[in-house]
Amino acid sequence: MRTIEISVGAFMLAGALALVFLAVRVSGINQMGVSAESFTLKARFEDVAGLTTRAKVSIAGVRVGRVTSVDVDPDYGQAIVTMAIDQRLASKLPTDTGAKILTEGILGGKYIGLSLGGADETLKEGDEITDTQSAFVLENLIGDLVTRMGGDSK
Repeated sequence: MRTIEISVGAFMLAGALALVFLAVRVSGINQMGVSAESFTLKARFEDVAGLTTRAKVSIAGVRVGRVTSVDVDPDYGQAIVTMAIDQRLASKLPTDTGAKILTEGILGGKYIGLSLGGADETLKEGDEITDTQSAFVLENLIGDLVTRMGGDSK
């Protein structure tokens, strides 16, 4: 009888630890920074649709940075995303590097994917990536479709 109680208690403890582990992995808390040394880049997007601070920045699926802030430019109505990029890439990102907001996994977390260009000059501390693609927002697509279907039936 005592061994059953101990077994159930151990099983419950293991389950609780597994839930805490999954919560930490999904939240990204354990991935605060790429490295101690980083440089800053900015990018403007029409719509960031759920992109948050600490979201990953990747090149070819490899994490190379993180989003440090998401602000709005009140003059142009655009989102300004600031990213901390691993210092090892400081002289490797061409000025025509592109940035797009992508959806990660089944939970739909947003992140930034960088695609390298072919320019000879490279981005420097504080530069802005000009070739950007905003997030795909399913609600906007459905709204446009419903509006078009409603307009065709008249």
